[in-house]
Amino acid sequence: MIECRNIKKTYGEGGDASTQALKGVTFSVKDGEFVAIMGPSGSGKSTLMHIIGALDTPTSGEYLIDGKNIASFTDDELADIRREKIGFVFQAFNLLPRATVLRNVMLPLLYDGVPEEERKSRAKKALKAAGLDEEHFGHLSNQLSGGQMQRVAIARALVNNPAIILADEPTGNLDTVTGEIVLDTFQRLNEEQGRTIVLITHEPDIAEHAERIIHVKDGLIVKDGKEHVRRRVHHK
Repeated sequence: MIECRNIKKTYGEGGDASTQALKGVTFSVKDGEFVAIMGPSGSGKSTLMHIIGALDTPTSGEYLIDGKNIASFTDDELADIRREKIGFVFQAFNLLPRATVLRNVMLPLLYDGVPEEERKSRAKKALKAAGLDEEHFGHLSNQLSGGQMQRVAIARALVNNPAIILADEPTGNLDTVTGEIVLDTFQRLNEEQGRTIVLITHEPDIAEHAERIIHVKDGLIVKDGKEHVRRRVHHK
């Protein structure tokens, strides 16, 4: 699914003005894995997230999705990868505040020219998979709680049926209890639907919801393993 081979990323022109964000990172993520990439601020995890999400390219090394090296891809081809292969969930939700829940989730399908009835059907299916009650589908997104908004964002990420869900600090704007509920949603998507999930976080208790944790520090992987017991909270 995902393979990073000796990924390096340098920002700046060289010399003292340059910053080496990644210094040679190698790992792979298989279909159906739930992986957390964890590290403190400045560790390189955000740079790695941008590369995994095809939002940036490495300075050197290889990044492959489904065995294809994306280094030679055009901007349009990279945009296709982001739209078709990867569903993004961000800390800030990024919903349209004066659009309904259903329309927020339907929006990515509009860009693909999907007919309206199919857009509605797929959006409802994605919202149910994300654990949002149907009574909220007609609400404006700014009428929802933070946890509900993040579930809408998860549904929007699911609606194109991507192979990978890439979640960047998805509980950063949520209280602890609500964050647990959102993380439980990711666990359900992984366990019941076999979704591949890559979770970016700086918090150990968040990372422990994954089945594998990749620890990043100073641009390098310092630990990669399944050495903890996965928590199964399953809130309703």
